[in-house]
Order: sequence, then C-alpha cells, then structure tokens
Amino acid sequence: FALRPSPFALRTILPVLIILTTHPIQYQVPLWQALAADGRVPFEVWYLCDHGTKVSHDVEFGTKFAWDIDMLGGYPHRFLQAPPDVHPAHFWKCRATENLTERLQKDGAKALWIQGWQVAGYWQAVIAAGKAGVPLWLRGESNDLAPKTGWKAPLKKAVLRWLFSRIETFLYIGQGNRRLYESYGARPDQLLPAPYCVDNERFRKQAEALRPQRSEIRRRWGIPDNAFVPLFCGKFIPKKRPMDLVQASQSLIDSKRASHLHLLFAGSGELGADLREACQVTFDAETQEPRTGNRKPETENPIPATFAGFLNQSQVSEAYVAADCLVLPSDYGETWGLVVNEALASGLPCIISDRCGSAHDLGQRTPNQVFPFADTAALADRIQHLASEPTPTRVSPDVLSGYSFEVSLESIYRVWANAA
Repeated sequence: FALRPSPFALRTILPVLIILTTHPIQYQVPLWQALAADGRVPFEVWYLCDHGTKVSHDVEFGTKFAWDIDMLGGYPHRFLQAPPDVHPAHFWKCRATENLTERLQKDGAKALWIQGWQVAGYWQAVIAAGKAGVPLWLRGESNDLAPKTGWKAPLKKAVLRWLFSRIETFLYIGQGNRRLYESYGARPDQLLPAPYCVDNERFRKQAEALRPQRSEIRRRWGIPDNAFVPLFCGKFIPKKRPMDLVQASQSLIDSKRASHLHLLFAGSGELGADLREACQVTFDAETQEPRTGNRKPETENPIPATFAGFLNQSQVSEAYVAADCLVLPSDYGETWGLVVNEALASGLPCIISDRCGSAHDLGQRTPNQVFPFADTAALADRIQHLASEPTPTRVSPDVLSGYSFEVSLESIYRVWANAA
C-alpha cells in the first residue's frame, strides 16, 4: 500500500500517541472516533492493511463483504507501507515494509499503543519502539482461561514474558485479560481498564427504531409470532460451537419441555451446511425463500430454523429485535465475544459459555445465564428458563454500565497526562 495520510494528518511535529493495529475493525473504529471527539489526547492510528474498508474475502465467514459503517472518517489515520498480499489473518503477511523506528521519530511519537501480538507487525513495532525510546502500551484480548498445555506452552510463556517486560502500560479489556498480565508480573500501577465494548448508544437506538417492526421482520424470515427464538450470531466455525445450540434446542422439543422454539442463525461459515441439515429450515437468505430440499434430520420433530445470512453492522439489529435471547456456546478461542455487548445494548438477554471471556465479566451481571462449556443439557435449561417467561425478557441498559468508550477515554487520558 502507498502511504495514505488521512485528512487529519498532523501538520506540525507535536508529541502524539501512535496506535498501531492490523486494519480498520468495526469494534475499534468507534473508539478512535470517540478519542478524536474527546480531543484531550493527540493521536494517529496506523493501519497495516485496509481489510474491511472495501469488499474483500473473509476466510472464516466464507464470504466477501465490506463493513457498511464509516470506518475511516472522524479520526486521524494512515496506512503503512506493507506487502502486496498483506492480510490480517496471516502472521507474517501482516507487517510493515517501511522503517517503523524512523516513522516513530519523524512523527513525534510520545507513546506507541499496540493491539496484541498475533501478527508480525506488532513485533516489529515493539523492536522499533525500543530503538526509538518510545514507551509501549498494550491492549490485547487474550486471557488466562485456556489451560497452558503442550510443548509450545513453555516457549509461549518465555516469549510473552519478554514482550510484557517491555510494556509500560497495560490497558485491560476484562478480568481474565487483567489476570493474564498480572500472572506475568504486571504491577497494579501499570494496569488500567479499557473494557471491550461496542457503540452502546448506536445499538440501543437501532433496536428501539426496529422494535415496532418485530412481527414484520419475523414474517419475512419465516418465524411465527408466538415462537421463542434463540439467536446465534457470528461465524459458523468450530470454536463457536453453533451445533450445541441445535442439540440443546432439539432436546427441549423431543422432551416436550418447549414446543414453540425457532432458531435464528445470523452469519455464515464452514459449518453452514451441517447446521442446515440438522434443522428444518423455514427460510434461507441464500435462496430468499423457504427451503424444502435439505436432508430430513434424524428426528420426528426437527427444530425449525431461519438462516438470515451475513448481516452487516446496519442490519444485525434486525436479528437482535427478532430474537428472544442470544446464545454464545464458544470454546476458549472466544477471548471475549463482542456480540454479547451488541445484544445486551439491544436489550436482548444472553446465554454464554463459561469459556467465553465475556462470561467472566458481563455474565456476572446476568444471573443464571452462564453455562458450562459443551453441556447442552445445562444450555437447554437456560433456554427453557427464558422461554417459560410469560413475556419476552428485556435487559436494562444498566447491565453495560462501565463497558463503554468513556472508561477507555479516561484511562488513556490518565496515562497520557501522567507522562507529560
């Protein structure tokens, strides 16, 4: 990529916070926009690639798309020079081809904030910051939930110990993330909250505007008005375990503990065919009509399901309004699960696996809605509990208190001001 300074590019060399990240991400961009609107900390975001700003292929979604919200407006940014085949999902391909030490010095970097350690570009930045004498900030998303086993564990521990020893400020997204840093020796004075969150107000407003259309949305997707609708929203990939939702719901129908269930799947991915074969699909966005040709599931009363397809940021609120709860059955690979934040901001209760990072923070605010990973019987119990309520359960916006951009803005300003 050619170097493309944003319209906000700094005209004079002033001390600035440099934020390095892989690409414009729909959950990060609103924070950059809020930081720019706040105005207390001069900064610039450096991107290694432009994935998500134009139509491109996402391996795990298995489809091409570009986010339909403004990903580049309202904050200062630039795209660094990178390999022609740069991609955020590949460690070595996601790197800079320009001299980051010189770039930091030229742009007057007072601090460098990296978003993790999963791509080569971040490791380049750590080394460059050391050479330039620039303090490092870290806001990663890993946590301490997954067991540390296998021959790679000691190597990973040694590498992370080296990395964390070079970090001056840790911005932690949640309690599991904080515990990970503490386990490597991070001091209390180095730790500040920067919770994982979404644009709560945008999702709240979108849900409020769509709620009067709930019946219409359901009819369009082949969902009966009287159905209780658990929603799976995300990539249909093994670590997210969408089939657990099918199995739990099917057990409720087979045991006659709940007869009015209807599943809603929003997303796409490699498990799409298996999910469709396990359900009686009433509507599939791939064909825009009811499906009658899927293989009949091996049960007398297959669980009815709607496949709404991939829903972009301006569309996903339709799923939150049409559904009665969100289910996230993921394994340890779900370091947080921001779909939970989206659903809660939309007023939707969530049922979360205890291996999801968000379960140990947001799950504590929704009693009895966290279940043991892969325990489909426990998941069925949680679904039945919500389905037995006489009216749909609505979550109060207060459940997201403390999980907003404002908390991060205060932490960022605190570190910046103390370093002045």
